[in-house]
Amino acid sequence: MADSTVIDPTKLTPTSIEVMANQATINIGTIGHVAHGKSTLVKALSGVNTVRFKNELERNITIKLGYANAKIYKCSNAECPRPGCFKSFSSDKAVEFPCERSGCGGTMHLVRHVSFVDCPGHDVLMATMLNGAAVMDAAMLLVAANEMCPQPQTSEHLAAVETMKLENIIILQNKVDLIREEQALKHYEQIQNFVKGTIADQSPIIPISAQLKFNIEAVVEYIYRNIPVPVRDFTSDPYLIVIRSFDVNKPGFEVDQLKGGVAGGSILRGVIKLGDMIEVRPGIVKVDSNSNKIRVQPLRSRVITLNADQNPLQFAVPGGLIGVGTLLDPTLCRGDKLVGSVLGTVGTLPKVVIEIEIKYFLLRRLLGVVSEGKKQAKITKLDKNEGLLVNIGSSSVGA
Repeated sequence: MADSTVIDPTKLTPTSIEVMANQATINIGTIGHVAHGKSTLVKALSGVNTVRFKNELERNITIKLGYANAKIYKCSNAECPRPGCFKSFSSDKAVEFPCERSGCGGTMHLVRHVSFVDCPGHDVLMATMLNGAAVMDAAMLLVAANEMCPQPQTSEHLAAVETMKLENIIILQNKVDLIREEQALKHYEQIQNFVKGTIADQSPIIPISAQLKFNIEAVVEYIYRNIPVPVRDFTSDPYLIVIRSFDVNKPGFEVDQLKGGVAGGSILRGVIKLGDMIEVRPGIVKVDSNSNKIRVQPLRSRVITLNADQNPLQFAVPGGLIGVGTLLDPTLCRGDKLVGSVLGTVGTLPKVVIEIEIKYFLLRRLLGVVSEGKKQAKITKLDKNEGLLVNIGSSSVGA
């Protein structure tokens, strides 16, 4: 592992082995309707179950943003047949190892390290999905083959990533093991008609079974060949969007066992190193009871730990999902309290503003709900004093 005190950010790239060995450099989101197999796909690719919380396990749905990292490998033997020459493993796998195919003799080399942002598909959790979309470089749209296309959140999620100008999209026709071939072909045509004229018009449609891990190698190959590595800025002041925050202390811990709060997110630019003095803005937001004015108090701390999934880091670069361990009071980070904040070195973050002016455009049709009849309902113009939910970066606020 490279020493954070001697690294030269100008010589780092998203495909540098010293970076990819420990940290993901591309963020790919899984989007689509509820129960269409998003979390199952992430598990098939990374081996990590993103459904972790008690209420998620009881209801068998994703509620909070899930996250998992996977390393993508390609066999060095040109005779190794595709797509089987591409494999994905968890993020703690070695940089290279012998190919598992019998008689191949090649070596599997690390070619990509990817972070998956697993978004909830339920309609009432749309704000959470938009928080995840703020850090995506590409998206995989899952469509269950045993249901009509599109379902409400299929169209709503696609419209959301289209609005955010996310160009790299893969469409996965999941659960093909549950239907006959002629039904799969008919459903394939439904997907083609649905995406016609959208940002996903030219996107490939790959039939898979995430549960049975059928055709997963084809998905891995497509991620490697067709999703470009984003251009990253390693030299600017670091700027991280917080999409999760945690209190990692367990009940019964002694005082000397307590750890500071953890902020999780993706670095948009710059490099964060162990020992850096960092600031979280806006920090603590309070309303003065006497003057009714809003007061903000940014939080400052030192970086104690850096982690990417199961890998401890000396430094963290743009791309991938990072956990930043701090000396902050863990109660300030508990239950995603810091979501929507930004994190960076002291004195480099933008000023906190209370009022903003927004230019907007309305979608022509109402998405994400089942309308009476076949046509989607039209959207009415905004009225004065109408309540809104505003998403900026990873923050969702009423306005």
